[in-house]
Amino acid sequence: MSKRVVITGAGIWSCLGTNMEAVKESLYNGKSGIGLDQDRLDYGYRSGLTGIVERPQLKGLLDRRTRTGLSEEAEYAFMASREAFQMAGIDDQYLLDNEVGVIFGNDSSASAVVESARIMAEKHDSAMIGSGLIFQGMNSTVNMNMNTIFHLRGVNFSVSSACASGSHSIGLAYMFIKQGLQDMILCGGAQEVNKYAMSSFDALNAFSVRMDDPTKASRPFDKSRDGLVPSGGAAALVLEEYEHAVKRGATILAEVCGYGFSSNGGGISQPSDVGSFVAMTRAMGDAGVTPDDIDYINAHATSTQQGDMYEAMALDRLFTGKHALISSTKSMTGHECWMAGASEIVYSLIMMQNNFVAPNINFVEPDEYSANLNLATKTVDTEIKTVLSNSFGFGGTNSALVIKRL
Repeated sequence: MSKRVVITGAGIWSCLGTNMEAVKESLYNGKSGIGLDQDRLDYGYRSGLTGIVERPQLKGLLDRRTRTGLSEEAEYAFMASREAFQMAGIDDQYLLDNEVGVIFGNDSSASAVVESARIMAEKHDSAMIGSGLIFQGMNSTVNMNMNTIFHLRGVNFSVSSACASGSHSIGLAYMFIKQGLQDMILCGGAQEVNKYAMSSFDALNAFSVRMDDPTKASRPFDKSRDGLVPSGGAAALVLEEYEHAVKRGATILAEVCGYGFSSNGGGISQPSDVGSFVAMTRAMGDAGVTPDDIDYINAHATSTQQGDMYEAMALDRLFTGKHALISSTKSMTGHECWMAGASEIVYSLIMMQNNFVAPNINFVEPDEYSANLNLATKTVDTEIKTVLSNSFGFGGTNSALVIKRL
């Protein structure tokens, strides 16, 4: 008999704020976290737009040796995980006495790799690299650091699935708990924000160049969109088996009840309305809900011409004439890449807990594909019981999650 899976803790470190309360205020007020990074332009980027993410001050929280092995994204993940565990009522002693797993989405760690190469090119001596950059440069940097810091002894691996990484990490944690293999898993997604991480995307002409007004650059579903804005940070969730949560007296924030996935099987950067449709319908089927039951959809929509178009086609097919409100929080955050699928569950959870739908800001005029969508272009005060959240990535990977209010 399958187990029920609930969320008992959540944490966030993003350009919208560095804790749940601050992010709630930004979401409700439609406040963008996007700005201009002159350092990127000096480095050779076409676009200097990015989410402005504060670096945490870890001195006093972690010892020097631990800090040395933390990549930028692992720093963010530590802060988000710390908040999530605190919210869930999980302290150090509990983590020492009980088996807890960790699954995080992370698909690159560029800064440490670039720094290692620079040292070798200048010094021609591998001894100069040091051990810290080794642990910072691996894709599993987040998992290995969270495992070490929090004494996690359960399932432990990274999910590298492009911009669906964070969503797949939640889906896989949900499946492990649902099958009775773990009682509790820390899961989420993390993304570095430094200039080294995104230069190859800039080379694809994927970024908006609307630099005269950064907060209006990310325009999901809008006819005049000209590309995405890169961003990052980290989001963390404590997923737990329902009876286990009840037994220890935890506050249950929501239930994870559906996970859907698909692959497009086409071009490496080609989105697909069919792939999107399959992931969404599979997630709703797993949750035992229909389009009529969905109150809010956090769309993947990154503000690219093709990506938004294909997702709009799938959303139109499923939800036109239904009551579900749709918005892309990327209009405020930019595209948080490897963390996006996790952060957007956290954003949706915040909306669910506080009875509002955050706006799809910067939407002025629909194109032919978004014209039928029930987009929330202003904050809407409304009860949200059931949420569908979409995440799609390069390589044709698609993920969708359904969460419910209990």
